[in-house]
Amino acid sequence: MASALRRLGSAAARRGLSTACEDTKKSLFQLPQAGGKSSNLCSAINQALHIALESDPRYRLVLSEMSPIIPKPNISLLPSLHATDNRHSYLFGEDVSFGGVFRCTTGLADRYGKSRVFNTPLCEQGIVGFGIGLAAMGNRAIAEIQFADYIFPAFDQIVNEASKFRYRSGNQFNCGGLTIRAPYGAVGHGGHYHSQSPEAFFCHVPGIKVVIPRSPRQAKGLLLSCIRDPNPVVFFEPKWLYRQAIEEVPEEDYMLPLSEAEVIREGSDITVVGWGAQLSIMEQACAGAEKEGISCELIDLKTLIPWDKETVEASVRKTGRLLISHEAPVTGGFGAEISASIVERCFLRLEAPVARICGLDTPFPLVFEPFYMPTKNKILDAIKATVNY
Repeated sequence: MASALRRLGSAAARRGLSTACEDTKKSLFQLPQAGGKSSNLCSAINQALHIALESDPRYRLVLSEMSPIIPKPNISLLPSLHATDNRHSYLFGEDVSFGGVFRCTTGLADRYGKSRVFNTPLCEQGIVGFGIGLAAMGNRAIAEIQFADYIFPAFDQIVNEASKFRYRSGNQFNCGGLTIRAPYGAVGHGGHYHSQSPEAFFCHVPGIKVVIPRSPRQAKGLLLSCIRDPNPVVFFEPKWLYRQAIEEVPEEDYMLPLSEAEVIREGSDITVVGWGAQLSIMEQACAGAEKEGISCELIDLKTLIPWDKETVEASVRKTGRLLISHEAPVTGGFGAEISASIVERCFLRLEAPVARICGLDTPFPLVFEPFYMPTKNKILDAIKATVNY
């Protein structure tokens, strides 16, 4: 992990990102042991937000004056980083105070007050612009965009303001405390305005990070890392998994490292790369390929920018083949960047063209969603075609 953080340092600096607190954070990146409370992804997000608001130093002062009727958290168990952190945490967005449309923020306004967890007008540009100002004043701003499809009115604020804040001032000031949460991707019945996967738009922007979790356990640890990271982060949440993905999630405070891919399944014949909700589909395809004698190495990027090229490169040098899959349209999707980078690095090791199984180059359909999606069978067919090339 330490080596991963060191090699990411220079790349992060080139993208206008800060690495100032990496050494402090490394001590907090302790992967939790097995076990915990069974939670879905929505509950895991809620737990992370509870911790982020609870570990606010100003909330610590409030705890000492709370009524004995209200249960107090055990402050002594919180990581030592929080004891010297002078930032205040705020959570805001459309319908956030009553729990949000997906109920990820349920109970937060009642616990931490409506001055810290509050609704905003239906204005995404205003939500992100307000978050930039709040973060620039030294606070932690957690902005929620109700659906990732609605993030485009805020595109100017993210691309021309948040991402360039540190660079244009020569690191004299920044809005690194900003985290933008947005549910993305297919949901089975969302149609073209509630199903899009816009991550590639933001991966083109130096100065921000883009993170997408695949499961409840990952979501909690990655979200806490994003909130505490010294750079603005766009955190896309796979809404398809809000209720469907259930696993044991540690109840304590923990963080997972950003820009560090994870090899979920080791293999020798082909490398399969994805992120977010698509990982569960890809796992099914890899299991199907195994029944036909094909050994797949499955990698979850988790962080798209800056992404972990070294892990993917090492895998492709071993397998000689690469398949990438994501829900977003194939043209200009982030899979194209991965493909180009790996071809540059591993050209002489490749035994077949890089395969991309992605969404179609059409608006996201409603009744034709099953035809649009990169399904298990599409991926399995591509795996077999690539291995037999």
